[in-house]
Amino acid sequence: MSITLLGGFNSPTYNPFAGPTPTIEYLIVAGGGGGGNATSGNGGAGGGGAGGVLTASGFNVTAGSSITITVGGAGTAGSSSRGGSGGNSAIVAGTTITATGGGGGASQTFGGGVTGGSGGGGSGSTSGTDQAGGSGTAGQGNNGGNGAGGGGSYSGGGGGGAGSVGVTYYSNNSGDGGTGFLSTITGVRIFYAGGGGAGVFTGGGGGSNGKGGAGGGGDGAPVTTGVAATSGTVNTGGGGGGASNGSVSGAGGSGIVIIRYPANFDPPASVVGTLEGVQGSIANGYRVYIWTKSGTITF
Repeated sequence: MSITLLGGFNSPTYNPFAGPTPTIEYLIVAGGGGGGNATSGNGGAGGGGAGGVLTASGFNVTAGSSITITVGGAGTAGSSSRGGSGGNSAIVAGTTITATGGGGGASQTFGGGVTGGSGGGGSGSTSGTDQAGGSGTAGQGNNGGNGAGGGGSYSGGGGGGAGSVGVTYYSNNSGDGGTGFLSTITGVRIFYAGGGGAGVFTGGGGGSNGKGGAGGGGDGAPVTTGVAATSGTVNTGGGGGGASNGSVSGAGGSGIVIIRYPANFDPPASVVGTLEGVQGSIANGYRVYIWTKSGTITF
């Protein structure tokens, strides 16, 4: 993913705050869940749920205070079971503010999607009962879509996204991942935390694979044998695509943490772990800091 910020680069130098203290705005995106694996037959596995998203204008900082940043890792692609759930992302500033990792997509062996920031999609199954998508976390994401439970279709459900639920299968067509969350905290419009699409049902003439939701969601595996699902985009919290028979699923996308505060306040004393080249860039009157790995910021 490419992030372009407005304005120039400012090297942070220590200059302690005087007078009023700035209010920190933040965007916390957890890691996305991996897509499920198609373990038998020709059914489609569920897409991975997107990482949970939290955003607010949250707290004031003073000279000498420090914030610890944790960036959640990607959920693993499903092997013989469900996809792995994504890692939590968090800001610790006196209290801990945690976004929950996305739930893994379901496999045919374990038909129900996993609960998470957004829930993983349900898998196609021979059980005769539709397989439910995993539940999302209130205020962070949405539920995954349901997978088919037989009756001529074994299509999977899409993983939930931060902006909308994962799409339930329709006939032989697998569900798309839910749309992610649109943010302008960096100064440009970027979607984060899209759900993964489900793998396609390859029998009965086949159908369409689920497409990843805007915000880094991976596409489910298509009907073409051996073509893999795609992984969620790194540092978006997108869910991975689900597998179909004869293919492999996609891993989730890792998370990201972004903070900003008004540029008329001084730079911090130190910053560790931010995205190289944009540390302290000024965008639309704000100092913007982006973490793609865990780190700290001290004022």
